[in-house]
Amino acid sequence: MQFPYMPSPKKIVFGYDPDEFEEFVKEWVPALNPLYVRVERQGGSGDHGIDVAAYRTPQGLEGPWDNYQCKRYKSALNWGTASAEMRKMFAGVVLGHFVRPTQYVFVAPAFARTLRQALAKPSEARTTFLRDLAGTTDEVITKLTAAQQLRVTELAQETDFSMFVPVDMDMMLDQHMTTTHWATRFVDIPRARPAIQEPPDQHDPREARYVQELVKVYTERWKTAADTLDRIAQHPRAGEHMRRQREAFYSAESLRRFARDAYPEGHFNAVLDDVHTTAIEVADGRYELGWDRLQAVLAAAGAVALTETVLSRYVRPLDRMGVCHHLANDERLTWCEEGGAA
Repeated sequence: MQFPYMPSPKKIVFGYDPDEFEEFVKEWVPALNPLYVRVERQGGSGDHGIDVAAYRTPQGLEGPWDNYQCKRYKSALNWGTASAEMRKMFAGVVLGHFVRPTQYVFVAPAFARTLRQALAKPSEARTTFLRDLAGTTDEVITKLTAAQQLRVTELAQETDFSMFVPVDMDMMLDQHMTTTHWATRFVDIPRARPAIQEPPDQHDPREARYVQELVKVYTERWKTAADTLDRIAQHPRAGEHMRRQREAFYSAESLRRFARDAYPEGHFNAVLDDVHTTAIEVADGRYELGWDRLQAVLAAAGAVALTETVLSRYVRPLDRMGVCHHLANDERLTWCEEGGAA
């Protein structure tokens, strides 16, 4: 089967206009540091040199923060452009628009080799910057008062220029892949689904509802021989059946967590809804016992045609069974008539 050519994520990013590139950076930044309390775009007229601001505390620009300066040009970002942005940052601090950021990250699809070399030697970069600053005709500096210009120079002199760093595009893409935004921007690539979570020996409170439904099924079929968790554990049929259902529940729970961490919100709920559409019709039939209803629903769930999404390729047969118990947990399915059969 031939598939149409799809450009690589890197080529797609290289084609972004400056506005879309800033939005891409805003999506990527939280993957760098989960401790950021807020990340927001400020690019545009009057941004004082801030494109994407990442705040380390609720104090925002008045507390520790990092600046992500986005430069989407046809050519590689060079020293001249980067130093102009540095001047804008120092002027912004002197004018009281914000405190000096903890880190200043240049984000661009490509960097000139000379800029990378300059930033790799912070003390030399500061010397070069100060030399250029002394003779600059940049209005960002020349429109300042003499006192303010002097303060810009002093601030640059006391700044550790290791705060200025370039970011590698390949690293950005690897980190962006860990966000939920990846699947909406790029053709998704297969991911390694984490190992299925093993059921704990002790029942977790989140299992309460579906386990209660199973206890009703066992009690209805085997009476007092399987009407409590202790008796079920000792029962030759009910105990083994309960073990398998818990394995299925946790398999689906592992899928839910995988979906939550890897994809935009809603993909696991789509699986729940697909299974429920069929399961509720099967459950609505007439059955002598809740056991019969449960077995019919579990069998039907295995044959449900799932809506094709980025998550559906990862759904296993055991997940489908487990989804039925998630639906029971949500009170969308019940097994025994006296419990309010679906």
